Amino acid sequence: MSSTIPFLDLNLYPDPSSSPSTPTLIIPKIEPKLEPIDEPPPLPPTPPSQPTSSSHPELQLSTPSPSTPFPTSSSEPDLCSEFYRISELFRSAFAQGVHRHGNVSILPDSDPNFGAIVPVPNNETQLSAVVISPRGTRKYPQRSSELVRVTDLKADDHRYFRDLIRRTRMLFDSLRIFSTSEDDKHRDLLVPQKRTRGDLKAAALMRDAGLWLNRDKRILGDIPGVAIGDVFFFRMELVVVGLHGHPQAGIDYVPASQSSNREPIATSIIVSGGYEDDEDAGDVIIYTGHGGQDKHNRQAMHQKLECGNLAMERSMHYGLEVRVIRGFKYEGSASGKVYVYDGLYRIIDTWFDVGKSGFGVYKFKLVRIENQVEMGSSMMKLARSLRVRPLEMRPKGYVTLDLSRKKENLPVLFFNDIDGDNGPVYHEYLITTIFPSYVYNYGNGTGCECTGGCLDDCFCAMKNGGEFAYDSNGILVRGKPLIFECGPHCRCPPSCRNRVSQKGIKNRFEVFRSRETHWGVRSLDLIQAGSFICEYAGVVLTREQAQIFTMNGDSLIHPSRFADRWAEWGDLSQIFSDYVRPSYPPIPPLDFAMDVSRMRNVACYMSQSSIPNVMVQPVLYDHNNVSFPHLMLFATENIPPMKELSLDYGVADADEWTGKLAICN
Repeated sequence: MSSTIPFLDLNLYPDPSSSPSTPTLIIPKIEPKLEPIDEPPPLPPTPPSQPTSSSHPELQLSTPSPSTPFPTSSSEPDLCSEFYRISELFRSAFAQGVHRHGNVSILPDSDPNFGAIVPVPNNETQLSAVVISPRGTRKYPQRSSELVRVTDLKADDHRYFRDLIRRTRMLFDSLRIFSTSEDDKHRDLLVPQKRTRGDLKAAALMRDAGLWLNRDKRILGDIPGVAIGDVFFFRMELVVVGLHGHPQAGIDYVPASQSSNREPIATSIIVSGGYEDDEDAGDVIIYTGHGGQDKHNRQAMHQKLECGNLAMERSMHYGLEVRVIRGFKYEGSASGKVYVYDGLYRIIDTWFDVGKSGFGVYKFKLVRIENQVEMGSSMMKLARSLRVRPLEMRPKGYVTLDLSRKKENLPVLFFNDIDGDNGPVYHEYLITTIFPSYVYNYGNGTGCECTGGCLDDCFCAMKNGGEFAYDSNGILVRGKPLIFECGPHCRCPPSCRNRVSQKGIKNRFEVFRSRETHWGVRSLDLIQAGSFICEYAGVVLTREQAQIFTMNGDSLIHPSRFADRWAEWGDLSQIFSDYVRPSYPPIPPLDFAMDVSRMRNVACYMSQSSIPNVMVQPVLYDHNNVSFPHLMLFATENIPPMKELSLDYGVADADEWTGKLAICN
């Protein structure tokens, strides 16, 4: 499929100044270049942590929880200690939760292994003996020290690795959102308590399940499946996919103790402005080495040429490239920051200099390698400018600054700098689907009575199986066959947490002419995974009407052809062995078509992809006829500004009634 080329043995190409004698094994003092810890935005206080089982019977913790993967000795709170604290919470919650269900034994105080968790085999499932000892004695496989490059990737290989990365990140986000939504259910506003970190919970569970990527090899250069411009909200997500192997260190490298010639080699760095002497000009970076900072991130002593600093110098000596990830504050991010992969750089110079604080620092000059796609951070800056000054940034190409003619909450731009095809401006813009009138006569007009806002035990929650589909921030917790939102017969206010998709778009979109996909849609805002995007709107036709329209050459969309991607969002089967795919509320096969030949909205211009970043989620809110749901679109990954949005339109069955696939693809 692809080739991994072992990195050359540096012993064969020694430094001319080095001694020919066999080097002595030296265990360096690991002193990483620390960066500011990811801290989520301030949240309401939470009660003291109490071990509780999940409120979802199909999501009970049935796999061993991780203990600490990192030793911590500092009394100050840092990312490692927080990771350890979360892991201990999960260990405790698992022990008590599954003990209630009779499938584990908790050893008594008299047992020398008190606190260990021992699964007990039953007649249905033979569980292997797994023991988790208390206080961080669990052993995890060490990261490989073998350096390789991945080459000769074919088109199928790129699709495979991209889908692997997509699914891994989707699981990470699903776990993170699910854990925070569970915290919300048990939050007591009267008892102040620091809220636990959903990203650390997700990473801990995925590591325990062996789902962290790229641990068996140290990849030099690009990570297969990770594209330039990919955006990450959390440092732990970088670790999970293997893009940057340290949760807080700014320099990721192979230590001298693991290197083949006892010289450290750098593989990636994070540029986040944590050091006052850093200079970032985009293609050229002056990067400050690690060490010498106090707890306030101020330079307090001279740096030394060791560990990460020495790894950077050795990578320059051997002409090796490093991955560069930029981190910066971003409004609307789940953590308050974003990390963008900006491609490969080479270190061309290094020197020791007096920094702004008067202490000696090592500086490294990095230059971006040519012939790479545009940096993701540059595209984010462009999008930010386009949001306020579109005509100034692009004097030519904009056909209209609002394709919706003020029908949407935010303008939908239309950009075409390829040809004179301005077809989208001649179609009537829809903000929601038009159903036949008889659809609204189905069922009664009963709604919830929650005048102050819906709770988990209200009427609409019961229609959804006893839980709401969204968390407190309006993020989809997991996909379902159908979601009931509060509607016109409900007494809850417009701010109700169960009114998400009916409120219209919240991001600024741009329809554009594309050479590859004919038409395309991109956002000028960063879209968080699980967020609502827009409705796929059109005019609903019955089977008989659709056959007549098809004979006239009109363009139809068949909802039954859309792939069931909703089932992937929130699928925790790789973590919880007893996970069951949601089947409630049920929905019949969608036996209707949508005419989008004359009336449509921005969704109709999204391109087809077998690895989409957008999914279709059926939703009802303005009527109760489950045969005619609204087709609401949600993001399945973090979608950077200016990145094209894509759907899986599916394929037609051989015996399906005549119709066309998406008009724009």
